[in-house]
Amino acid sequence: MSRGHSFASFGGICRRAALLAVLLSAAPVAADTPDPANWTQPIAPFHLIGPIDYVGSAGIAAYLIHTPAGAILIDGTPEPNAAMIRQHIEAMGVPIHGVKWIFVSHAHFDHAGAVAALARDSGAKVAAGAGDVAALERGRSPGEVLYTPRPYPPVHVDRPIRDGDRVTLGGVTLTARATPGHTPGCTSWTMQVREKGRPLAIVFPCSVSVAGNRLVGNKAYPGIVGDFRRSFDRLGAMKADVVLPAHPEVADVIGRARRGALVDPALLGRIVAKSRADFATALQKQQKTNHD
Repeated sequence: MSRGHSFASFGGICRRAALLAVLLSAAPVAADTPDPANWTQPIAPFHLIGPIDYVGSAGIAAYLIHTPAGAILIDGTPEPNAAMIRQHIEAMGVPIHGVKWIFVSHAHFDHAGAVAALARDSGAKVAAGAGDVAALERGRSPGEVLYTPRPYPPVHVDRPIRDGDRVTLGGVTLTARATPGHTPGCTSWTMQVREKGRPLAIVFPCSVSVAGNRLVGNKAYPGIVGDFRRSFDRLGAMKADVVLPAHPEVADVIGRARRGALVDPALLGRIVAKSRADFATALQKQQKTNHD
């Protein structure tokens, strides 16, 4: 399949993105609740920018970064998607054994669920934020949440990642930025690409939605409120010409790619501002409930 794939088939997906974004920011999926249909809905993989391809589902992102020494995969999407993600990777010209690293943005089933199978099939090393390693290796979400968390296949982490760590493959370097809150080890990644001779800063932000986290009285994660606030500050200060989040609708990745409008240096700031406001509302509500 050509990396210049047509986007004509993505129009309906893009029109549904705004509604799904609202739902995801307010309520995560519990163990006894069906996943949103588009989390496992196939779409053809397609080229994004520079060496980066989109190989995820319609509703959950997975990003493939090509290098001369192999590829890096960011996130795996839910467990049922493992075979589909492998097919997408291979459709973009990378044999599964060509994937050398898998980065896990955070330890939730919708992003880490397929990672164990993909790591097994590829032989890739897995990297994840140090604060999420224990959760990934037991296959359960970290911290305390206001819903029943969904388990997933345990993931062996070869390299615990800390703020400022770098991973280089084939001359391509990604830098980790710790942005905890959503999970203790939530990790954003940054890299530089050149597109038509122009240098561009790419940010793969980890989620900063509250998404059912217990903000008040969280004994398993007592520093959650401070971590969220520091992460808002950190992400808000980042230079990002292109934003590629784990939930693609947060930045309308599919729609923007279809329109050739991925570059938007103000987008990350807008996302952070909305997330910060949503967090303040959620915190106030939980404080009131806890007081009452």
